[in-house]
Amino acid sequence: MGCSLLHCLIALPLLASFTQLAAAKSRHVLDHRTHTYHKGEEVVLYANKIGPFHNPSETYQYYTLPFCLPKDGKQYVTEDLGEVLEGDRLVNTPYSLKFLEDVENQVLCSKKLDAKDLQKLRKAIAQDYYFQMFFDDDLPVWGFVGKIEPRKGPDGKQELHYYLFTHFHFDIAFNGNQVVELNVSTTAGADPKKTRDITSGDSADVEFSYSVSWRPTTVLFDDRMDRYTRFSFLPQHLEIHWFSIINSCVTVLLLTGFLTTILLRVLKNDFMKYTHDDEKGEQEDETGWKYLHGDVFR
Repeated sequence: MGCSLLHCLIALPLLASFTQLAAAKSRHVLDHRTHTYHKGEEVVLYANKIGPFHNPSETYQYYTLPFCLPKDGKQYVTEDLGEVLEGDRLVNTPYSLKFLEDVENQVLCSKKLDAKDLQKLRKAIAQDYYFQMFFDDDLPVWGFVGKIEPRKGPDGKQELHYYLFTHFHFDIAFNGNQVVELNVSTTAGADPKKTRDITSGDSADVEFSYSVSWRPTTVLFDDRMDRYTRFSFLPQHLEIHWFSIINSCVTVLLLTGFLTTILLRVLKNDFMKYTHDDEKGEQEDETGWKYLHGDVFR
């Protein structure tokens, strides 16, 4: 029992290490054979997750916010353990992107947002929520849900207004028959007027739209991931993750307690064994021929 428990204690840190390694290398990279397209071929754009910009460890599923849903319903991509622990939950989107075909002001959907939807969006905008998408499960792209701008109210005081981005422009770079770069913009490159003020009101009719432009580039397909190694969309400053620290401390204390318990049990058994042997030896010294020895020399 002690050996099996010890093996479990050794396996736990190893499992945690392998899990972290899998999470770090979760997103696979497609090769030349699976990443080539013909003109007009459909290219899938997956949505992944949303979360506050200043806390990258806090993420939620993309459709937690009232975005446009696909016509055929949500279809999630099967993820491995590392991707799940990273918070990745790839799901299809209603965007229709076709290789080398530009799109201008395509209506995605029209939604009637109720008070609950507007409250979610205002909270997301206040916390600088970003969204992450993947172009064909390979190239990541990030963008913001909305923005806050100060405006003067009727009384002359500054008031914060919540603006929802309703139009997204996808700028895609290709080299030959392969896609090597993807960018999304909400104001630059798109219509700056396509933002909706959702500061007040209990309902709103919102129309979401998008546009797509393709441009050639000299960047090679094998070098398409280099830009992500040079910079990151999410902040990289040092943060104190108290939950992780407390979790690590508790894990260390539990492992120390288990190991101490095992060692004390082993030492206790050894001590009782040696004590029993000593007592047995003393009893044997007082029996047998030594009694005769005492009678002879009395």
